[in-house]
Amino acid sequence: MRVKRSVFAGGVEIGGNAPISIQSMTNTLTTDVAATSAQIKELADAGCNLVRISVYDADCACAVPPLVAASPVPLVADIHFDHTLAIAAIEAGIAKLRINPGNMGKQEHVRRVADCAKAHHVPIRIGVNAGSLPRHLVDKHGGATPEAMVEAAREHIALLEQAGFQDIVLSLKASDLALCVNAYRLADQLFDYPLHVGITEAGLPGTGTIKSAIGIGALLLDGIGNTIRVSLTGSPVPEVAAAKDILKALNLHAGLQLVSCPTCGRSRYDVAHVARQVEKRLAHLRVPVRVAVMGCVVNGPGEARDADVAYCGGDGAGAIYMRGQFVCRVEGDPTDALIDHVNQFLEERANQPTETS
Repeated sequence: MRVKRSVFAGGVEIGGNAPISIQSMTNTLTTDVAATSAQIKELADAGCNLVRISVYDADCACAVPPLVAASPVPLVADIHFDHTLAIAAIEAGIAKLRINPGNMGKQEHVRRVADCAKAHHVPIRIGVNAGSLPRHLVDKHGGATPEAMVEAAREHIALLEQAGFQDIVLSLKASDLALCVNAYRLADQLFDYPLHVGITEAGLPGTGTIKSAIGIGALLLDGIGNTIRVSLTGSPVPEVAAAKDILKALNLHAGLQLVSCPTCGRSRYDVAHVARQVEKRLAHLRVPVRVAVMGCVVNGPGEARDADVAYCGGDGAGAIYMRGQFVCRVEGDPTDALIDHVNQFLEERANQPTETS
């Protein structure tokens, strides 16, 4: 893992020591400003830090100013081939570009985009995709390989660097997990530009979520990745929830971390029901808290010691713990009591004096 330089997309820092940001992309018609603005807001409300929009013609470029004006988060313009659209999007207030400089036709076009981006402090993400590698690299490497993807990135980077531009973010996406992960690992060794991580065309929510969690999670565990997108077919909103869940599972994102046992014949209450209620009623939290919902005395006490708040259930009654200490006995459905103690825990923690130097 190499420490990456940082860039700013509006107020969102990518790279350096900044927290990992979550991205998604609208699937409305960009020219439908009302529908696209509504989806951007929905994504932002779900926890998205950056939202990408597709700018594929002049009408889309004309929609950028009102979209930027109405957006609660920085917007990224996804542009292919046409350098004039990139310049128009920058001048319209876009916070970041996603282009491949090698598709811009001439180095003169790349330089114009780079000069405009530099003047407006707009970073550029180079997005390498295994499905659209240049033919000469596919032939040279015998297919879409990690080496071919990294060489494609190197060629695109060189075009921007020759234009005097270095506010670059890289992505090297593939739908094949091993190919994608290995390409990112190789790029991490070679480049100090921040990395946007994702498994492209992962599929539908469910199987696609699992596939994304494996690939993105593997890279994040290696310390690779500065911003992520979970790419799922359909509405983009579930992408944000999946990304947050991946980050929370790795202790990289604040919010509820729910520990609940898989249940077995020893369970004497509806563990799944209580766990679902806890997850639903605490989904709004933006501060870290670990809550355990356990079914019996085998693993329950141990998880209770490690959790901020825990319930260990038995036959008709159970015990609530805070900070690993027994608090009270609860009879019947423990959900309300458990939620109350989580809120109490959070209030007490918020009121604790902080150390000063």
